[in-house]
Amino acid sequence: MKKLVHGLFTGLLLCSVSVFSAAAQEPAADPPADAAVPAAESTTVETPEAAVSDKAADLVEKTQAKVEELAEKVDQNVTAKEAAEGLLGKIYLLAEKISFPAFHWVAFGLMSAGVVSFALQLVLGKLMVLFRGSINLREILSDVFGLVISAVGLVLTTQAAAENSTFTHSAAGVLSSAGAGVILGFMLYRWGQAIEVNAVAGQRAQSKNVAAKS
Repeated sequence: MKKLVHGLFTGLLLCSVSVFSAAAQEPAADPPADAAVPAAESTTVETPEAAVSDKAADLVEKTQAKVEELAEKVDQNVTAKEAAEGLLGKIYLLAEKISFPAFHWVAFGLMSAGVVSFALQLVLGKLMVLFRGSINLREILSDVFGLVISAVGLVLTTQAAAENSTFTHSAAGVLSSAGAGVILGFMLYRWGQAIEVNAVAGQRAQSKNVAAKS
């Protein structure tokens, strides 16, 4: 009797363990398809910087179109053509009269002096003023403008001399003109530098006087 009870108890225990193990090993059910998370939609947002850039590009295109249209109208205008021919005619006449090597020697020297003077003024002159605790943006822009004009003038003078005279064929003439231009440009640089330094000193003295009175 005891053996029978012990066997039944053992069988029930084994059955319980097997059922529990089967339930634990059963895979979890897949979530329903409706529960899937929808993918985020990609949206393109236009930034204020991009909008300003587009407006600026449109404005530049419209302005360029207007300028081209106005230039075409002026080119087709008879009065404008006559005025341009009259102005250029006087310049051509003057250029023919002074088209000799000596004139191109002087012109080349002056343009070289301008390039040297404004270049030194931009580099050394402004550094000297900056070391004294002062800087003027208007003077810098003025020197840049002068340097550009002198450089363009030097190129045009060389081109005109090559086409209309024998100046560019003379090595002595070109080197002497360039040397004279460098010397003159250095003198002009020193003169301009002295003016700027004196102006800075005057401003400092005036500021000290105002501070002493107050």
